[in-house]
Amino acid sequence: MNAKILKTLEFEKILHRLSSQAETSLGKQAAENLDPLGDFEQVKLRLQATDEAVNVERLKGNAPFGGIRDIRSALHRSSIGGMLNPAELLDISTTMFGSRRLKRFIAAVHEEYAVPMLKEQSELLTENKAVEDRINSCIDENAAVMDSASPELGRVRSELRNGEARVRERLEQIIRNPSSQKMLQDVLITIRNDRYVIPVKQEYRSSFGGMIHDQSASGATLFIEPEAVVQLNNKLRELKLKEEVEVEKILRALTELVAEHADMLLSDVEMLALLDFTFAKAGLARDMKATLPRLNDRGFIKIKRGRHPLIAADSVVPLDLELGNQYSAIIVTGPNTGGKTVSLKTVGLLSLMAMSGLFVPAEEASQLCVFDAIFADIGDEQSIEQNLSTFSSHMTNIINILRDMTPKSLVLLDELGAGTDPAEGSALAISILDYMHRMGCRMVATTHYPELKAYAYQKPGTINASMEFDVQTLSPTYRLLVGVPGRSNAFAIAERLGLSRSIIEHARGQVAEEDVRVDSMIASLEENRRVAEAERLSAEEARREADELRAKLEAQQSRFEEQRDKLLEKAEREAREAVAKARREADEVIAELRRMALEEAGGVKEHRLIDAKRRLEQAAPELRTKRAADAKSAARKRAETIEPGDEVRVVSLGQKGHVVEMASDTDALVQLGIMKMKVRLADLEKLGAAAAAKKPQMQTATIVKRSRDDNIRTELDMRGMNLEEALIEADRFLDESFLSNLGQVYLIHGKGTGVLRTGMQEYLRRHKHVKNYRMGNYNEGGNGVTVVELA
Repeated sequence: MNAKILKTLEFEKILHRLSSQAETSLGKQAAENLDPLGDFEQVKLRLQATDEAVNVERLKGNAPFGGIRDIRSALHRSSIGGMLNPAELLDISTTMFGSRRLKRFIAAVHEEYAVPMLKEQSELLTENKAVEDRINSCIDENAAVMDSASPELGRVRSELRNGEARVRERLEQIIRNPSSQKMLQDVLITIRNDRYVIPVKQEYRSSFGGMIHDQSASGATLFIEPEAVVQLNNKLRELKLKEEVEVEKILRALTELVAEHADMLLSDVEMLALLDFTFAKAGLARDMKATLPRLNDRGFIKIKRGRHPLIAADSVVPLDLELGNQYSAIIVTGPNTGGKTVSLKTVGLLSLMAMSGLFVPAEEASQLCVFDAIFADIGDEQSIEQNLSTFSSHMTNIINILRDMTPKSLVLLDELGAGTDPAEGSALAISILDYMHRMGCRMVATTHYPELKAYAYQKPGTINASMEFDVQTLSPTYRLLVGVPGRSNAFAIAERLGLSRSIIEHARGQVAEEDVRVDSMIASLEENRRVAEAERLSAEEARREADELRAKLEAQQSRFEEQRDKLLEKAEREAREAVAKARREADEVIAELRRMALEEAGGVKEHRLIDAKRRLEQAAPELRTKRAADAKSAARKRAETIEPGDEVRVVSLGQKGHVVEMASDTDALVQLGIMKMKVRLADLEKLGAAAAAKKPQMQTATIVKRSRDDNIRTELDMRGMNLEEALIEADRFLDESFLSNLGQVYLIHGKGTGVLRTGMQEYLRRHKHVKNYRMGNYNEGGNGVTVVELA
């Protein structure tokens, strides 16, 4: 692509924005060197890579490019025998790590969302973990060679640190000696020429032995190495030389290792640059709110609400344009500052972006063509040095365009035929347009000549267009109106600015009648277009609202059906589980009743029967229906009328009795034969006079007899039992104590490890007969006994 055309259309500004999106210097360099392509298949591949990167960012966020550096110069030096420094080796190590991390990131994304092109490119990245680990074992994160890089280096540095400590210790003795302090300029130790020295006043030079290494700018201070540390400093110097030799040996070994893999690393760097550049294109698309254009190679352009990417989003006016289907040329007319040039540049710049593999700032389904070349003659390039006028500069560009263009080219011409006599300029413009039309290229041209309006009407494959102008506000709207030629609006503007009406009317009389009719026709076309556009927008809005409503209703219906299916499935599952649970518990209760009947020779203790009946009732699945709710509500209403002395029936037991007293707002103490029980009011049914007089029917039932030990126990000794055995015995003991109307009992569990005590107290906390419990007092057994108060 011609560099002059790229500059004319300001493509380099797009590249600058693209470069700013890159994470590495490699990607920035690739972005700055981007050039549009004229090969349809290559452009499709570029856009595919951009589309995949956009999807990766949308799904997983930014790709990781941290640590990746441009190591090409270091790799080149290593391959020709140079020695790399620690910083260069560290950059190579971090680049290897960054390359491996990026490769795994793309592989992980590919498993969830197919990105075949990025996956294929990342697979070309090599993983030199052994080289990376070798470098990291020798070079730390501050780009310094570590002591552990080799045993010899570790030994030398250990001796070096010990030697420095001895030198400092000896110098500390000197500077802290009272006889020496008066001769020192300052009480400190410093270094000159890699040797430890102390600052001595000039006048004490002869009194202070040693070697002078430096002096201050004023000459008042001499930096002297005392004789006592000369040998120590010499030893340090020897050790430092050994350290430098060993460090160099390590760096050369690492450099040779890198040189062995230099070719693969160079290939990795090139691929990392390409991947960073691809994700930079995705970042630019996000920044511009750009979309993927549909490509073709048949010269067809359909831009839907395209925006010039270099104009602020809040001020740019979208462009709608179609070219290459019914017509191959558009002639744009209208006043200056109306936006004609911006429209030309928008068409050219969006085409260049698409041919570069970039998303374009336009609505989805916009179509762009891959041209073999784009030519533009935009702006005034007159030159005093080259003795070129405006007309000459335009003609020079047009001559070059006519020479180089092909049927697959896009030509953009601004102010065609301007800068010369109007009659000759318009005739020349028509001739140029005819030649380009016969060539078959796609063309958009702007002009002020009225003759070109008639040319566009008469020429098949050519259409008029204009930039909309609001006469009321005397300002352009910057909207391109395809199919309507432009008007100069000179009379309307002059009248609105205050020019005398008589002058305007006289001017109108000078205009040919044919021109007046054409102007009136154009005005009528503009008005009809505005009405049609308003109606179209209204229809589109109505259709959009209808589509949204339909989509919303469909979504609601789908959610309703899905929720209904889930609720039915859940209800069926819960019903199955409830029935199965009830069946299991009923079987367990029946089996236990049979076992108790056998153990007690046909008689079952009363409290065990009550507990078994309660378990059977709890085993029945609770049906959460309206009928059940109504039954509970009726039970609550019946319970509200029960008072002490009333004769009642305990629904859950089928036993009659009378209310002794109200235990609480929800419970009553009921006398059932010789036994008193606390019963919930909702489980009581008040018996009226008729019900009380009615003779009960004979029913077959299990014989229940109440047995009690002659000697009522008030304590249970559980020592020696495990927790499970203790809980069984405690349950039996508490039931017997409750039926015996005992107010307080003692559970003896001992002190031991505390497991039995903790488990028993946790059980007591939930027991229905237990009102309160506490640890025994000193005279009751202390921590080995729990005192239980029964309800």
